[in-house]
This record gives sequence, structure tokens and C-alpha cells, in this order.
Amino acid sequence: MYATLHTACATSRRPANMTLRQFLDEGLRLAHYLEMHHSIEETHLYPLLGRKMPEFRATTTTAAAAGPGSSGAGGSAGGRGKGKGKKQQRAGGEEECELIRQHRMIHEGMDEMVEYLRRCKDRECELELAVLKEKMEPWGEVLLKHLDQEVRDLGAENMRKYWTLQEMRAFPI
Repeated sequence: MYATLHTACATSRRPANMTLRQFLDEGLRLAHYLEMHHSIEETHLYPLLGRKMPEFRATTTTAAAAGPGSSGAGGSAGGRGKGKGKKQQRAGGEEECELIRQHRMIHEGMDEMVEYLRRCKDRECELELAVLKEKMEPWGEVLLKHLDQEVRDLGAENMRKYWTLQEMRAFPI
């Protein structure tokens, strides 16, 4: 799905076998699937993996422990900042793990793409692949980095460091 959209933007041509409506629906479907996938990861998979794997674990910050009035405290979950490397705070003063920060960055950009695709689908504006490309580039790079990181973090070599085969077979997935 992502490759279909990205290729169309890169070549300035929609796939010959897709109507405009099908192409727009493909982009909206991509966003929907990513939202569901990330929701499942954050709700079920990451907390399970975070029991033993630091790359999936939120950590408590010292600023949050210092109490209100400390810089960075307050536990606001609303900030979807684009600052790479900056820690995003969750309720209770926890810092999000890198993978969840990447989810936030992906969704921030993807939301703009979805808004544009919906406007095109509702005929409020005409689809311009150059505009779609501009809306995909910022989060597309993060998505590809995120996928590479997940492959590395969930690969057999890394998983063996933390889990036995018996433990992995008991995962409720």
C-alpha cells in the first residue's frame, strides 16, 4: 500500500489499473491499517515485551519524580512533538519508548495525508501527486526507520537475549 502511493508520487503517475477512487481508498486503507496495527502493538505487545526488553519499556523520569513545577513534569500525554531524540512524556511522568515516539510522528504526518485524501475523495480539491508526496515524505522516512528497528528488535538474535522459547510460545498472540 505504502509502496503503491510512494511509487505513484515518485513517478507522477497513478497506477494504470487503479481508478482515482481506488487510489484514494488505498491511501485511506493504509492509514486505517497502520492505526489498528499500532494500537494493538501499544496496547498488547509492547507492554508484554517491555517486561524484559528495555526498548519496549516506558521509563519514569527524574523530573516527574521531582513533582509539579519541575521542568518537563506535568505528565501531559497530548504532546505529539516532532523533536527527534526528545523524550515525550506520558501520564504519570513516564517517557515513551522510541518505537512509540515513532508511532506518534508517523500518525502526526499521516493525519495530514488522510485529511488531504478525504478532501480529494469528497471533491473539495483535485488530487495532485506532488502535494500527496509532500504529505507522505515527513512520516514515510520515520515509518521505514521504524520498520527496520522493529525487525532488528524482534529478530531471533535479539529475542533470545531476553526470552526462552517456552516463554515466547506462551505469548498470547
